[in-house]
Amino acid sequence: MPKPPSFTHAAAAVQAAVYSKHSGSDDQSLQIPLHVGDTWMEPAVGCRMQDLTIDEHPGMHRYTPVQGLPTLRHAIARHHARLSGVHTDTANVIVTAGATAGLAAAVGALVAPGESVLLAAPYWPLIAGSIRAFNAHPIDVPLMTDEHLNDVQSADQAVARFEAARTESTVAVYWNTPHNPTGRLMPRDWLEALTQWADQHNLWILSDDVYERYVFSGEHVYTRSLAPDRTISVHSFSKSYGMAGNRCGYLVAPAAAISAINRIMTNINYSACTASQLAALNALGPAGERWVASARDQYAELGAWAADRLGVQQPEGSTFLFIDVTETLKHDQYAGDLSRLLQALAEHNVLVAPGPSFGPYPNHIRLCFTATEPERMRSGVEQLARFIAGASPGQQQ
Repeated sequence: MPKPPSFTHAAAAVQAAVYSKHSGSDDQSLQIPLHVGDTWMEPAVGCRMQDLTIDEHPGMHRYTPVQGLPTLRHAIARHHARLSGVHTDTANVIVTAGATAGLAAAVGALVAPGESVLLAAPYWPLIAGSIRAFNAHPIDVPLMTDEHLNDVQSADQAVARFEAARTESTVAVYWNTPHNPTGRLMPRDWLEALTQWADQHNLWILSDDVYERYVFSGEHVYTRSLAPDRTISVHSFSKSYGMAGNRCGYLVAPAAAISAINRIMTNINYSACTASQLAALNALGPAGERWVASARDQYAELGAWAADRLGVQQPEGSTFLFIDVTETLKHDQYAGDLSRLLQALAEHNVLVAPGPSFGPYPNHIRLCFTATEPERMRSGVEQLARFIAGASPGQQQ
């Protein structure tokens, strides 16, 4: 046990900045922030904080039950059942202070210190931090980049990757689809084989479905539809409805797991923001559905344009591209050092996320093509394309 001025091993193991350590200009109006997963769009009319009043919602500044507003949990249960095809009761639902807090509470409830969780890599960075914060071990399972997918072309091979990483300390697996950071979808046959393997070895499954509404080609398969008795399905109003600042998400899982997670949540942040839950409830109505349909069309167009401009595969879903910059790093000014490229981009006010935040990817960067207004995003991608091609940002290709 550390004493002042020392801190715990967990605090030292968790990064404070995972998306960018480079800030660019002090004038934020000049920055082109492609590094954080967000949207430039405001939520649907009727689903914004300014639409909520205490006359219509008396008590909106009080606590809610830890598991969430009963009306919201009931609406989520219906919503999730409709999308996933799995019967869902309110006992299967807990509302959380964003999907991030929900996943952290799930780790705290299901993974003991010293145990390990296998992560389909590259992965959303904060899951590794949450595991380390609870003194457990995240284990990379390289799977989802072009390089990996060229080697892993069958469900059996995907299972073999996980099995090679499994030890007696393994208690859970994590994957996300539509995928952050690559924009890929995990195929149905992979998920069927992987859930059968997880059942064989009695493992929990943390299935991150936060980009479920943003599929541009192919099919999103809900892991919970394949393994409802061991899956914790993770969802986010931030991603689905443009409410990142509200910090409201939810988990759908077996009732016993929800009960355990509820105990962890009680002692971390008690309940999600009441006003955020009211806005989320409105988003599950017709206005939210119209917003999603419009956003999906715009996101698909922007993602296809950015991919074509950068010469990478168009995203099948989510809001990200994961780009291999190995050839760019061979130029003398970078000398194989990704941080030099990131700093050079930041000096031209283009911020992207470093590949090592997502696993063992020292030669990759991630960008979010929805994080800022379309014209600003296009300007940033044009600059990035020139850097990748080895031209100075002032030169045309």
